[in-house]
Amino acid sequence: MSDTNQSDTNQYTPPKIWKWESENGGRFAKINRPIAGATHEQELPVGEHPLQLYSLATPNGVKITIMLEELLALGHSGAEYDAYLIDISEGAQFGSGFVELNPNSKIPVLADHSGDELTRVFESGSILLYLAEKFDAFLPREHKARTECLNWLFWLMGSAPYLGGGFGHFYSYAPIKIEYCIDRFTMEVKRQFDVLDRHLANNQYMAGDEYSIADMAIWPWYGGVMNNVVYEAAEFLEAHTYTNLNRWTKEIGQRDAVKRGKMVNRAWGDLSSQLRERHHASDFELRTQDKLESSKS
Repeated sequence: MSDTNQSDTNQYTPPKIWKWESENGGRFAKINRPIAGATHEQELPVGEHPLQLYSLATPNGVKITIMLEELLALGHSGAEYDAYLIDISEGAQFGSGFVELNPNSKIPVLADHSGDELTRVFESGSILLYLAEKFDAFLPREHKARTECLNWLFWLMGSAPYLGGGFGHFYSYAPIKIEYCIDRFTMEVKRQFDVLDRHLANNQYMAGDEYSIADMAIWPWYGGVMNNVVYEAAEFLEAHTYTNLNRWTKEIGQRDAVKRGKMVNRAWGDLSSQLRERHHASDFELRTQDKLESSKS
């Protein structure tokens, strides 16, 4: 930390009442607003399968596509799904159809049409738990092991905002670099890494010896940082020093279902890794973006 206190050189005194008078800057400034609800009418497409996913391959979205691909790999045919891309940078999450499924306007959201009435499931942790209970998979049955799994699932739901909305925002997306903010959230993220690293020193997976929804929830965020694909901050955070966390990251990343899940609703990076919509298992071979674009030429 430098001797210069940035807050002294650019002091801000909050008004008695905050008013929304301008965009707050940063990568997502044009879609950020202090009110909820739809901004435009837009129905969501519905495919042929009972499970309809509306998402994007951010860490929160990847949690769910990994889970669905893992369920299919286990032979749960009822987990077949259609996945539609929601472009959050363009505000698609504020369309009326999306808001009807998730009033909080965040990806991912799942619509289950398998019952007499549509069931909407929003918040990624809730979706993971819903699917685990629906298919009786990736959630231990024994009480103590189940509780340990849920401990870590909810740890992720409470901790990831410090990694994403805290560290990630100020390190990668904020229009100016504020030393205090980056230092504050870097300290917290490194503490979280240490929590995970110490736990994984004595456990193969997050809930012990059994791969579970806790691993699927944590890996896209924390494994993503270890692999330098989330915020490109691995060197800054000395990610290589967390040896147990790196071992776990590599092991989870080698699973075929995880490799497939990373591709679904992805709209950046190598074209061969982008499956912007997913409707059938064959799409991974036939409908990646490189093949779709080559077919047009």
